[in-house]
Amino acid sequence: MKKDYTIGDYLLDRLAQIGVQHVFGVPGDYNLMFLDEVLKHKELEWIGNCNELNAAYAADGYARLNGIGAVMTTFGVGELSAVNGIAGSYAEHVPVVKVTGAPTTKVMKEGAYVHHTLGDGNFHRFSTMFREVTCAQTILTVENASQEIDRVLLACLTEKKPVHIVLPIDVYNKPANKPKKQLLDEEMKSNEKAMDEMLTNLLMKINKAKKPVILADYEVYRYKAEKELMHFAEKSGFPLATLSMGKGVFDETHPQFIGVYNGDLSDSYIKQRIDESDCIISVGVKLTDSITGGFSQGFSEENVIHLHPLSVEGEGEKYAPLTMKDTLNTLAHHVKKREREEMDIISTTSRQQQPFEATDEKLTQTRFFERLSYFIKEDDVLLADQGTSFFGAATMPLKKGGTFIGQPLWGSIGYTLPAVLGSQLADKERRNILLIGDGSFQLTAQELSTIIYQKIKPIIFLINNDGYTVERAIHGENKSYNDIVMWDYEKLPSIFGPKEASETFKVQTEQELDDMLNKIEHHDKLVFAEIKMNRDDKPELLTELSKRFSSQNS
Repeated sequence: MKKDYTIGDYLLDRLAQIGVQHVFGVPGDYNLMFLDEVLKHKELEWIGNCNELNAAYAADGYARLNGIGAVMTTFGVGELSAVNGIAGSYAEHVPVVKVTGAPTTKVMKEGAYVHHTLGDGNFHRFSTMFREVTCAQTILTVENASQEIDRVLLACLTEKKPVHIVLPIDVYNKPANKPKKQLLDEEMKSNEKAMDEMLTNLLMKINKAKKPVILADYEVYRYKAEKELMHFAEKSGFPLATLSMGKGVFDETHPQFIGVYNGDLSDSYIKQRIDESDCIISVGVKLTDSITGGFSQGFSEENVIHLHPLSVEGEGEKYAPLTMKDTLNTLAHHVKKREREEMDIISTTSRQQQPFEATDEKLTQTRFFERLSYFIKEDDVLLADQGTSFFGAATMPLKKGGTFIGQPLWGSIGYTLPAVLGSQLADKERRNILLIGDGSFQLTAQELSTIIYQKIKPIIFLINNDGYTVERAIHGENKSYNDIVMWDYEKLPSIFGPKEASETFKVQTEQELDDMLNKIEHHDKLVFAEIKMNRDDKPELLTELSKRFSSQNS
């Protein structure tokens, strides 16, 4: 007998229409029957995680590559376990749909003291909590479901932030009408009058500038404006730098790319070009402490023209609605082209590295990242957990088409292990490389089992420097709270899955690293490599930034 079309079908069809192909989560009795429908859906694949926090991290990593992600949990205990991951998505503008399976409407209306509640009859407490870390929320009813699903998903797509949908277990199977049109028929359009006013008031400043520069950040990723950014850069001829949160939004092998800006901790050339610029075209930038050397940027705000996702600000005026894509294309059409000689650009590729010659010396952070830079290929996805991994990778050049995933604003350690599960599933053809410290790894280690179960093959470099090195650098260098239990890391892949599913390594010297990287250049299984380093060894950028965090916290 043909099944009637239901509210659950409507939600799942809408998720598939907007690009979701994998749904992450953990089963619970308030979502179990709905998960049967997820398993039946022809365009969606269920990815069961070890816990809800990891599921939220995985959906975030998936969304950063795919454009949107989804995570499903049960009510109360499940959704609160996921809230930290959703908060990270909110902070860093990652569109994730959080679906909570809830008790029946009758149980909630009666205020029954059922399990997974606080035993006070109030079923809205957890939704209220999610209101603080989502841009739209809804509790579905038989009467409002279709309209509310569309409203909330549209907010997720346009605002690039997570949303929260509560689905009572007696609502998902009620009848609904199939959607008659796509949720998002066309992208938001800019206002012509506002665009003309922006050009009239700001183009002269751009064209008259003696030292113009483009500074780009993560919102270029979120609003998929990479092509438009490239078009504007090439039409203008301006040098371009990124912040580490937006690393990879511009081809780092391009002759106009000058590097990653980190405030006064930047390379002297980059610092000079940004801080002494008389016109900075700031594209999708949010200045946070972790990416500016502790707010040490030296440029004047009066010299900045801000291109936000839906507006432009400059010379004390704001122009809206103007989309980032439209603004970049319009400026590219009108800007005066500067020749490279006039701009005196020293690109990152012209600052050639010395060839790496391995020795038998014990491996250091500096030498590790020097060698790794030769291992990185075009189109690689590089994930770096907050700490030594992130700050070591932040200034390491990517190849053409490379993508960088980190979490410097929210900074929840352990995020990247589940995130690589998501990013690798989002595009199985691209090589995913994860850098994660031992302390971070221990927070989310069990998700290694899901990675193995899904038969995906990222390369995982676990940097074992005996505890929370980044915390030691800020405070408590020898305090016990920065110590962790030493695990036998190289055995973990064979514990979490069949031994033949992975290839494991343990390296401590430059030569061992060099030999391993040569061996895994072309790999056909999960690579898990423990990289032993001294616990006090840190990337130079982190060393200096830690001093500032310590001062900031005192």
